[in-house]
Amino acid sequence: MLFEPDRGSAFALSSGTHGDRGDHGDHGDTVVVHVSGELDYRSAPLLREHLDGVWGRSGVTVLVVDLSRVAFCDSVGLGELVTALQRSEAQGVRLMLSGVQGVLARVLSITGLRRAFEIHTDLGTALRRISGDGSPAQ
Repeated sequence: MLFEPDRGSAFALSSGTHGDRGDHGDHGDTVVVHVSGELDYRSAPLLREHLDGVWGRSGVTVLVVDLSRVAFCDSVGLGELVTALQRSEAQGVRLMLSGVQGVLARVLSITGLRRAFEIHTDLGTALRRISGDGSPAQ
């Protein structure tokens, strides 16, 4: 799914169930959503729609939102991440964020939301954490 904002990077979303190919161990109940571009008032509804599809899948116990390619996130995009956290908690799904960097990392720290999310430096670290290797959240 692509969306071209007036300024900056194209917004893109993709997702898949991990573990089917053995790429990071057995994570068949884990959905990874890759987000790239600008997560803002124009693209946040696309993320919401995409996540609605994830919530509709049966057997999902972990949702990892990979934000390593997000160039910008405004308050509406941040609100969408908070909504995803609330929805995951209500459905008993573990939500993890990976690749949080730059302005988004700073905003999460300043607002105190960093403590609300389980954040990992990269996708590989998040997937290893699911396997229970004991490495701490970032």
